[in-house]
Amino acid sequence: MAIHFFEEGIQSKITQKRKIKLWITEIAKEKKFRIQTLNYVFCPDDYLLEINKNYLNHDTYTDIITFDQSEFEGEIEGDIYISIDRVKENSKILETKYEEELLRVLIHGLLHLCGYKDKNQREKETMRREEEKAMNLFQNLGVPRGTPNQ
Repeated sequence: MAIHFFEEGIQSKITQKRKIKLWITEIAKEKKFRIQTLNYVFCPDDYLLEINKNYLNHDTYTDIITFDQSEFEGEIEGDIYISIDRVKENSKILETKYEEELLRVLIHGLLHLCGYKDKNQREKETMRREEEKAMNLFQNLGVPRGTPNQ
């Protein structure tokens, strides 16, 4: 099991990496998935816009794009690209802390890899409920003593 965080031309200012990895793993287990390799790539708007154009034929800014590379059912292998510019903007619009919005987007990508969609209103409502459950778990998740924070 490997969860990696990469930065492409931008700093994400992500903290509590150990806790976040534990949290992501717990959510995946709860959904009956096992993480093989999961790469989070933090990038600026323009970088993600190019991915959106080249791979999805969408000429719009977005906060996240998820690529599922899984070969076997019940296993997660994928790449999740997150626009830090969009996360910052969304946190202002939604009047939430940047860190909270970043966590929400991190788990949103994982939920996509677990099969959750958000194309119609019903799917969006289900996705939001799952995000909220995950956010509550993060707040209550303890990290084992002696575990490095980074």
